[in-house]
Formats: sequence, C-alpha cells, structure tokens
Amino acid sequence: MEQADKAVLRLAIGLALAVLVAYGLALPMPFVACLLAVMVLCKPGPPIPMFKGAAIALLLAVLVLAGVVMVPLLEHYALSGVLLTGAALYGLFFFGIRTANPLTLILVVSFTLIPVAGVADQALVSVLSVAVSVGVLLGIVVSGVSHAFFPDPPAPLGERQGPPTISRETAGWIALRATVIVVPVFVLALSDPSFYLAAIMKTVALGQQAGSAKARSAGRELVGSTLMGAWMALLVWFGLSLWPNLWMLMLWMSGAALWSGARIFGLKASAFPPSFWTNALLTLLILLGPAIEDSANGKDVVQASAVRVVLYVGVSLYAWATVWVLERWRASRPRALFFERS
Repeated sequence: MEQADKAVLRLAIGLALAVLVAYGLALPMPFVACLLAVMVLCKPGPPIPMFKGAAIALLLAVLVLAGVVMVPLLEHYALSGVLLTGAALYGLFFFGIRTANPLTLILVVSFTLIPVAGVADQALVSVLSVAVSVGVLLGIVVSGVSHAFFPDPPAPLGERQGPPTISRETAGWIALRATVIVVPVFVLALSDPSFYLAAIMKTVALGQQAGSAKARSAGRELVGSTLMGAWMALLVWFGLSLWPNLWMLMLWMSGAALWSGARIFGLKASAFPPSFWTNALLTLLILLGPAIEDSANGKDVVQASAVRVVLYVGVSLYAWATVWVLERWRASRPRALFFERS
C-alpha cells in the first residue's frame, strides 16, 4: 500500500470516528469538532506525539482565555479590540508560515471564534471550547491510532527534507494578505455573531488558502473550492435524506473524505492544488453541519443553506479581490516588499 493510500484511509476513518463521537454523543456544535479533526488529519507527515498534542491543547486553552479577555475590550473599546485582534492574527499567520505548521489554522480559528461567541453569549464560549478541544483531541488520537494500523515507512536519509524555508519578508507579506481577508469578516461577525459564526471558520480557511494562491489563479482556487464544497454538501445531503441516521452520515462523510482525500494527497491527478480540495472538504462540513441542526430544529434547510452558500461565495470573491488588489499594489511599488514573487 502506497503512502498516499494510507493517508487517504486515515482521513476517511478519522472523519468517520469524529462524526460518530461528535454526533453520537450529541456534543454541542458537533460539526466544529469534525472540522478541527479534519484539519489535524490533513496535516502531512508523521502523527502528532501525545506530548506535543498536550502542548497544543494547552495553547488552545490559553487562546480561549485570551479570547474571553478580548470580549469586554471589543464591547467597550471596539477599535482597540479589533486592532489588537488583527495584530494577533498577523502574528499567528506569520508563525504558521515560517514554521510550515498547518495546525496554526486551528489556533487562528480558536482565537477568532471565541471573542465573537463571547460577544453573542458567554455560555456559547463554553460550548465552542468543548467543541474545539474534542475536535483537536479526536484528530490527534485518530491520527495516532490510524498511523499505528497504516504506518508510513521511514524515508531514506537522503530524501528527508525539512519544511521549505520562507524568508521573513515573504512570510510577512503572506500573513498580511491573510489578515486583511479575515479581519473585515471578523468585524462583521461582531454585529451578528449567530449568523456569521460559521462564516468566520470559512474565512479563516480562505485566508490560509489565499496565502499560497497565486494572484492569477486565486479566483479559480478560492471561489472554485467553495462551489465544489457546496456541490459535495448537496450530494451528501441528498444521500443522507434517503436514510437519515448516524451510520449513513458516517458512510457519506467517509465517502466524501475518500473522494477529496485522494486529490489532497495526490493519489488522483487534479488540475487543482491540495489546498483546493482541503478547502472544499472543510466547506462541506461548514455547510452540512448547520443544515443538520436546522433540520433538527424544524427550520427551512433549503433557504438557510442557500443563504450560507451565497455568503461563502461572497466571502470567497472578497478574498480573491483582496489578493488581486494587494498584488497590484505591490507590483506598482518602486521596490518590491520582498524579492520572491508569490
């Protein structure tokens, strides 16, 4: 079995187990736990050691605490709170780009979700904290167990390579692009947290994806991955409506993970980069999770889902426009902000 086959199986099995735990135990906001589990499982390379996982959990706890502290600042000194949030997001994006650590996305999600939730309702902070912790823990445990069943052979010494080195100037520019994409939607979410909460997660994923997207192909990647995720969510919802129960939800989610995972890990050739398919899978979860909750609460699923799709496409178009404008501005400068063009 090839290494890519094992990675795809780990993603499918991990998402199925995350769905079983999150929805089977009726955890609050179960799709958030599934979302974060997928972020961990899409991480390339060896599994996260439990000690490192505990350190990540501790860091998440610190961010949750920092997010709670940010709530009164955002309520009473909105401009200062937004500027401080922007500076923190820039630092997190910069750290993630310099260290090539995809788990930084989880830290950004946590830091942006908690203040928005706290502005809406302090009780929602506890709900999100549980969902984030369970999602990360599920991802780490499932990744470790699945690596035990489907281990990767050690790479020869001559083929072992560390993450690509990115200059501080390049990392600073990419982090700036991602921050400019996320902060306006963060401010918008403060005005109506219940409506824009899921949009925050989508925007953070877009900010991460836009960091590696070329200006020429950013529109196709950002908007295209959103529409692909919406199409996948529609297919899964249609299949789930034929026989709505937990086991069928696990089956359809595993199928979606297998299909997209084959392209994420290069098992199937694709005209799009792995970030495109990762974002599509995350969009599937962001759309399907609230739709399931709407159905359970007796709301109009079609109307609510259509509004979310339009919102996410609009956010994707904004991210594309942001990348285009910033790149045009950089190209017009007498001296480039950094030497390597992205």
